[in-house]
Amino acid sequence: QVQLIESGGGVVQAGGSLRLSCAASGRTFRWNAMAWFRQAPGKERAIVGGIRGSGGSTYYADSVKGRFTISRDNDKNMVYLQMSSLKPEDTAVYYCAQRTLNGLIGTMISEYDSWGQGTQVTVSS
Repeated sequence: QVQLIESGGGVVQAGGSLRLSCAASGRTFRWNAMAWFRQAPGKERAIVGGIRGSGGSTYYADSVKGRFTISRDNDKNMVYLQMSSLKPEDTAVYYCAQRTLNGLIGTMISEYDSWGQGTQVTVSS
């Protein structure tokens, strides 16, 4: 049973930065694409960014391009989301997701089979 545990959420003022972390269990981490999704109140869960198993390629939603950076450390089974220039509209619960034994980035919820419990990010204006 794969476990994904997010940390690093909190309250930050607009223009500030936060770094989310996701710790993954299991032995296949380096072969798994990882992604961050978010869900704001009253809205559907949507992808923020993804990273290939090798870490050599990333994807970002248009709304966060140039502000967010996703990275991973395959030796530590960790994936990170560095968020900068945060806006109130970035307020959401952020989820870490894994695409087991598939190193290619997917953009749809259905492409990921393991999820963390989520961490709240609140950006105040």
